Amino acid sequence: MIKLRKILAENIRTYRKDIGLSQFKLADLIDTAPNYIAMIEAEKRFPTDTMLEKIAAALGKEPFELFNNAPVRKEWQKSILSELTDFINQKIDEM
Repeated sequence: MIKLRKILAENIRTYRKDIGLSQFKLADLIDTAPNYIAMIEAEKRFPTDTMLEKIAAALGKEPFELFNNAPVRKEWQKSILSELTDFINQKIDEM
């Protein structure tokens, strides 16, 4: 099972690095301590809703994007597409 803290930590780290921010600079942008960002990225702390909104804004993301897990989402999409294809084929065969 994929943990919410792990997804959040990986996404914050990835988004932060993608735009060239250090933990220190991100912390400065959202008015918090750099070690707080480090603890979130190390999965030792979980931010409040207010802090999540600040982090997301500083990263140019919506808060929900901090919880997206692309590999899981892709597998889910493949599964749904496969089931849909099977259903359509079954209905075509019934015609």
